[in-house]
Amino acid sequence: MGANAVRKVALITGGNRGLGKDMALSLAEAGMDIILTYNANQQEGEEVAERIRASGGRAAALRFNLSDASAIDGFIAEVQALMNAQFDGAERIDFLVNNAGIGRAIPLDRLTEADFDTFANIHFKGVLFLTQKALRIMNDGGGVVFITAAADRYNVPNYGLYAACKGAIEVFSRYVAKEYGPRGIRSNTVAPGGVPTDFNDGFIRHNPKLQEMVVAQTPMGRLADAHDIGGLVRLLCSDDARWMTGQRLEATGGFNI
Repeated sequence: MGANAVRKVALITGGNRGLGKDMALSLAEAGMDIILTYNANQQEGEEVAERIRASGGRAAALRFNLSDASAIDGFIAEVQALMNAQFDGAERIDFLVNNAGIGRAIPLDRLTEADFDTFANIHFKGVLFLTQKALRIMNDGGGVVFITAAADRYNVPNYGLYAACKGAIEVFSRYVAKEYGPRGIRSNTVAPGGVPTDFNDGFIRHNPKLQEMVVAQTPMGRLADAHDIGGLVRLLCSDDARWMTGQRLEATGGFNI
């Protein structure tokens, strides 16, 4: 990046661990300023931000509870204040990566209204209203990336509620693409398959038999790693993807095709 180039700013939810951590590091390597969020583990968030700063980038970690839609206005104001103070007076972002989420296997006959509210507030309502308000402070020519799930294409037992929320976000993403296209803002979804991170209490990471099954059904013959997803997000936030919008990109190594 040239000395006089304007640095772009990416806001990444859940950027303190797993896939989100790699997204933050990947976009920082591309020369972007990074604001990443964490929900409970401040130390993890600060460690990722410090790693970016140690490499010559600019980054900050903010606490944000995606399940509380009433807190979004205050969070957006905090983001703008942080940029103004730390990122050369910037007040607008260029990219939003909606990554934060939770996972839990719940059989349909055991679903409760509380389960529904928990998942819908995090994976749909929170994402929708954060996106709405982030778009108000987004530069023209920017973009939104929604992290959904390959499980909304192929059925994973006991993940019906999770997958349904992710499917709703994929529809919403297309509407963002339609309504914000005139501003040059693109909107796409990335649908990862299983990645052995600590998501859902490390369910895949700590389950060797499940890993064997996944590899056996994956034409590329291995498990995914976080950079397989982070690299794709980096592409979508680059000028190389400036003509792609309203698309769903499944990143599974061909699992279950």
